[in-house]
Amino acid sequence: MSQHKSLQGVSGLVIKRNVLKRFERIDVLKKRGQWKAGDRVSGLRKTKPDV
Repeated sequence: MSQHKSLQGVSGLVIKRNVLKRFERIDVLKKRGQWKAGDRVSGLRKTKPDV
């Protein structure tokens, strides 16, 4: 099954994603100083990617 043209990435262009994966959210929280080792990984606070 092929992918729809609108979903295929164009080489060289990076599309900004609205949703971060869990490890990306933890990285953002660590940079902001809002997450420490030993904190729960479920129920993380909402984050927006740094621009």
